[in-house]
Amino acid sequence: QVQLVESGGGLVQAGGSLRVSCAASGRTFSSYTMGWFRQAPGKKREFVAGISWNAGNTYYADSVKGRFTISRDNVKNTVYLQMNSLKPEDTAVYYCAANFVAGPRRYDVATMVDEYDYWGQGTQVTVSS
Repeated sequence: QVQLVESGGGLVQAGGSLRVSCAASGRTFSSYTMGWFRQAPGKKREFVAGISWNAGNTYYADSVKGRFTISRDNVKNTVYLQMNSLKPEDTAVYYCAANFVAGPRRYDVATMVDEYDYWGQGTQVTVSS
């Protein structure tokens, strides 16, 4: 079992920056690919960014590529999402998620909601225009 707790959300003006964090507890953090997803009102939850267990691979949705950066600290059991040049359309609840990986697939970065095993409660990010 893995418990995930997000923090760092808030209100920011368009063009601004924000960093959200996700602290994990429970099983070995490095056994998991970590992902960030977001869900805006009336919309499906969508993939934002993911990072492999050793941070060797990262993957981003086209909508955030070049603006967002995902990173992780396997000592602190924390994954981060640095968000720059924020736009009003980035407004959503941001969720972190953990996907248990093993064997040859350890270096893959999952992008589908159903591939992730554990989820945090979410943190609201609001970007004003």
